[in-house]
Amino acid sequence: MEKNKNNSWQLVVLGLIVLFSFGLKMYYDYYWPKAQVTINNRALNVLVSDNIKHWVKGLGGRKDLGEYDGMIFLFPSAVQHVFVMRDMQFPIDIIWIKDNKIVDMAPNVPLDPVTTEAELTPYAARDISNSVLELKAGSMDNLHLKIGDNVQISR
Repeated sequence: MEKNKNNSWQLVVLGLIVLFSFGLKMYYDYYWPKAQVTINNRALNVLVSDNIKHWVKGLGGRKDLGEYDGMIFLFPSAVQHVFVMRDMQFPIDIIWIKDNKIVDMAPNVPLDPVTTEAELTPYAARDISNSVLELKAGSMDNLHLKIGDNVQISR
C-alpha cells in the first residue's frame, strides 16, 4: 500500500514537471517582448526579437504587423547582419542600427517568390550593426529617416 502511494506521488510530480515544461515552451514560442523605439521624436511600438528562435522567425508567417509599428532585432554584438524575406506576407523597410545610430536602410523590400532557403535574396547593410528595425514598407519615407539618425530603444 505504501509503495503505491509513493508511485502515485511520483507520477503526480512528474506530470506537473511535464506540464510546467510544456507551458514554458509554449510561452517562449508565442510570447514576444515589447519595446518602444523613438526616432525623430516619433515613438514606435515594436515587438522585440532577442533570441535565436525569434531571430529566425522574425515577422515571417504574419499577415501584417497588427497593433505594432514593427519589430526590433537586438543582437549581442555588432556584425554584418543579413536578412531574408523568409515566409513574409507583406513588404517591409529594413533599418540597420549600430550604437543607437542608423547605419543603413533598405526601403520597400519586396516579398521573395522563392520557397527554398538557398534561393532567398539576402539583404545586408554596408556597415556592421547590433540591432535591426523592420517597419511596414513606406515607413522610412513617412518618418523621414536618414542614415545617422539617433534611435532610442526603451524596453
